[in-house]
Amino acid sequence: MRRAHGLRRRLTPGQALERNEWLGLMLDRESAARADKRFANRLRNAKMRFPNACIEDVDFAASRGLDRRQILALAQGDWIRAREQIILTGQTGTGKTWLACAFGHQAARLDHSVSYVRMPRLFEDMAMARLDGRFPRLVDKLARVQLLVLDDWGTHGLTDQQRLDLLELFEERYQRRSTIITAQLPVSGWHDMIGEPTIADAILDRIVHNAHRIELKGDSMRRKDRNATLTSAENTETIRTET
Repeated sequence: MRRAHGLRRRLTPGQALERNEWLGLMLDRESAARADKRFANRLRNAKMRFPNACIEDVDFAASRGLDRRQILALAQGDWIRAREQIILTGQTGTGKTWLACAFGHQAARLDHSVSYVRMPRLFEDMAMARLDGRFPRLVDKLARVQLLVLDDWGTHGLTDQQRLDLLELFEERYQRRSTIITAQLPVSGWHDMIGEPTIADAILDRIVHNAHRIELKGDSMRRKDRNATLTSAENTETIRTET
């Protein structure tokens, strides 16, 4: 009711609305408020490392090797609706995690559920879930999220159990949900990193063949000259993680 009174106060005497027009404006306003609330909830639940990263702040400097048309096309979200993946590779400090979070932010804006997790933490959670009997529920939870962001892929070789756990996760998500993977290790080295050839083939078949690949180039953004490479938004987020 307060919203209705507020709307009326903003109208001059000569601007009285018809009942249908007034109801339409109220419904539009209510719909926008609900959308904003859903977006805020999705962003909070995603628990991204850089929750304020967004596509609008991406720096397309030539030294980074980013294709503006590719990034802006991916920002439309068609790849999520098509259940495709994004693979971000590059040396440490080149902005892979920040860009992954920007895509996650955009996905939440497009009303998709998002979840961010670093691979070491994922393996810890899976190991604990196996011990206390929660593993099926954990995999089911991860399988349902519309966009899963897996950060720091390939930092070490996998154990037999980790290989099997990953295969189960990707099998549940294959052609049902989308995933973003960030890695320092080039895709060409993933097969050896996973280890056992048969399982490696099965895992990579589910995440690589329909993936959009982005390789970030250039020097580390964490060096002293980062102000010349990062946008102000990226620079603020990077500094925050180092303090």
